[in-house]
Amino acid sequence: MRIMEEREKKGRMLLIVDPQIDFINGTLPVPGAEGAMDALSLYMREKGEEYDVIVITCDRHPLTHCSFSDRGGEWPSHCMESSVGAAVWPALMSALPPLAGKVHFLYKGEDATRDEYSIFMSESGARSMQCLINDNGIGELDICGLAGDVCVKTTLEDALRLHPNIRYRILADFTASLDGGECIRRMASATYGLK
Repeated sequence: MRIMEEREKKGRMLLIVDPQIDFINGTLPVPGAEGAMDALSLYMREKGEEYDVIVITCDRHPLTHCSFSDRGGEWPSHCMESSVGAAVWPALMSALPPLAGKVHFLYKGEDATRDEYSIFMSESGARSMQCLINDNGIGELDICGLAGDVCVKTTLEDALRLHPNIRYRILADFTASLDGGECIRRMASATYGLK
């Protein structure tokens, strides 16, 4: 049993939040997102094999999603299901084929009536994350993506609440924010999870 416990603590996950075209040069661009995602693509080519699991979360909104400004929400229409803007940034996608066995895409925001800034707010997404964490004995989780002060922040907060026995690290170089990075700089300077 002790051997199993030790093995379980050694799994590493990379969680990439919403690296989608609309957040880079589409309808809801995040300043600095293109550079951050291009740098992440290079990192994936160099370091991707070091992770046991790579999870990429994506917004996948119906055309009538409540977050859209024309529906009374606070954001322009973005990441509508089956649109070009919902696709993962091409440079990042091109780095994934050699890592295919490790990569999992999870979707959020599919319910038109509610916001889901974190994959853990999606019932199916939270279930999938629970399985991936448990099945791979995840003890360390690196997180990055878009936007740092919205979806990355909320995802990390939910992960800390639901999975407190994991050591978390924010990859700030691969994260861009609407606030210019202030929130992520503060968060990245803190220590999360196990000491």
